[in-house]
Amino acid sequence: MVEVVEAVPLDVSDADALRYLPEGPYQIGEGQFSWVAIQHGADVQHGSLNRYDLNAGENVSLDLPGRPGFAFPCNTENRFVVGCERSLGFFDVSTGDWQPFCEGVDADVSNTIINDGLAYEDNLVFGTKDLEFKTKKAGLYLYRGRDEKLIRLRDDQICSNGKATLGEDGSLWLLDIDSPTRKVVRYRLDIDAGTLGEPEVVLDLSDDAAVPDGAILTPDASGLIVSMFLPESAAYGQTRLYELSSGQCQKVWRTPLSPQNTCPALVQHQGTLKLVITTAVEHMTPADQAVCTGAGRIFVADSGFASEGWQPPRFDA
Repeated sequence: MVEVVEAVPLDVSDADALRYLPEGPYQIGEGQFSWVAIQHGADVQHGSLNRYDLNAGENVSLDLPGRPGFAFPCNTENRFVVGCERSLGFFDVSTGDWQPFCEGVDADVSNTIINDGLAYEDNLVFGTKDLEFKTKKAGLYLYRGRDEKLIRLRDDQICSNGKATLGEDGSLWLLDIDSPTRKVVRYRLDIDAGTLGEPEVVLDLSDDAAVPDGAILTPDASGLIVSMFLPESAAYGQTRLYELSSGQCQKVWRTPLSPQNTCPALVQHQGTLKLVITTAVEHMTPADQAVCTGAGRIFVADSGFASEGWQPPRFDA
């Protein structure tokens, strides 16, 4: 039987700009997480990097020079690595300084921007999205830190979303979601060679009304937590735990009156491991927003996982 957990909204912000498209929560310290507002409205061409403190109940928002897809803390204090528009760069939250170090992502196609990604040692794996959400032209990339090389792994995605790396049988595997396919696939990832193996379907959600968006592994790497983006009015949204070995859904975290779940994150807080879930208002009609009054809020719930010994990686820079 599938376990159901009700998440509760955090007091982050009532500002429309910060509720439009929140994504990418990530632990930056005990009881603290960052997240990105990809854009501050349908016609706004910039977003922000945000940091929320669960203990204080406070959010600090800093505008970025464009639309961010992801942001991860670095080993260097106050520094984040950010994928913004078509560039990778470092953002200093103490000064607001933005320093691009890799530009020209998807340079040979139009109307795409960087979307979701992950940090692995001094490497980044990330994808882009077609802003019209229909053409197979978005890229999947490896930025290899040791030689500062940008390598395109695929050029046929539509909206490259949730990602995770998994070590198994002496190999490194990439779990990846191209949202419109409604499938989670895995590839053998060879960072030294800069190559992907053939895709293998891990989860097939083709018959689901919702679209898989962001995703993270459980602490023991046996399961995948997937946020589901339901593009219609509903009483709640869902972020689900799937067992990788069987593909079975084991647990659902529900977000009341907020059907468009975008991304999950695990965050240590007061001796427990919480699940933080971002949700969005993007594409909702005024009528849907009037019903789904929780849309765009950030939610938190008990994860059910032990917090001892768990730490998210930081970008080695």
